[in-house]
Amino acid sequence: MLIRFVLRYAAHRMVDIHCHLLPNLDDGAESFEMACAMAESAIADGITHVIGTPHANSHYPFLPELVKQRRDEIQAHFEGRLTLATGCDFHLSFDNLREIQQDMERFTLNQNNYLLVEFADFSIPSSLDQALHELQLAGIHPIITHPERNPLIRSQPERLFRWLRQGCYAQVTAQSLLGRFGRSAQEVAEDWLDKGAVHFLASDAHNTTSRPLQLREAFEYVAKTRGESLAEALLVGNPRAAFDGLPLPYTPEPPEESGAEEEGQARGGRKRFWFF
Repeated sequence: MLIRFVLRYAAHRMVDIHCHLLPNLDDGAESFEMACAMAESAIADGITHVIGTPHANSHYPFLPELVKQRRDEIQAHFEGRLTLATGCDFHLSFDNLREIQQDMERFTLNQNNYLLVEFADFSIPSSLDQALHELQLAGIHPIITHPERNPLIRSQPERLFRWLRQGCYAQVTAQSLLGRFGRSAQEVAEDWLDKGAVHFLASDAHNTTSRPLQLREAFEYVAKTRGESLAEALLVGNPRAAFDGLPLPYTPEPPEESGAEEEGQARGGRKRFWFF
């Protein structure tokens, strides 16, 4: 009975920090009507806060004024029912890195200090490690988006773990845990969840069918398999903190470097876990 109460309560205040709800900006919602349908789905699913994060890459120019306009149009339609903010799915390109040096808030989540960072599927040059470090020096907290769906990161997980040890965070797509992006993505998402290498679950929603704006099923899956406290951390506490630009309440120790694992096990791992 208590678990059912916790699930019901938490599932009605989830926060989605990564979705393509804002219409006619990228490969997400294709119309105002579709965006509204996605928002209705989110509300029905128990989501209270959403950050619209259109792509910022060579295929989709990122225009903050237009992004804000789209957000205002949707927000006016759902005032009092859903809280919307803006950010972007930031591709680590030379042009983007140059622009963010001039105006950090142009790209960050809710114009605070967290940034979704997307890597290409075909190449991740070692120079990008330094780029991530420079973002952190500028006061930005990089969040690596859907690494479980990136074949290069899946095949070289130590690169992700190094970024986490450097102070970055990782966001896994909720549907990856449910097997909807294939077995490889699901297996690695499960493994990284157990290793404390995941800080957020988000929808990365693009439409109302194949990639909907829903999180409840993932919340219930994590609560059932790993406990409601972790589900709360990944779908409520951490994303709400990022939404508000506050320190994350759940920050597990990142996986050790290869070769240091036995030493780490001997010392005993630890996880910081609190709510405010």
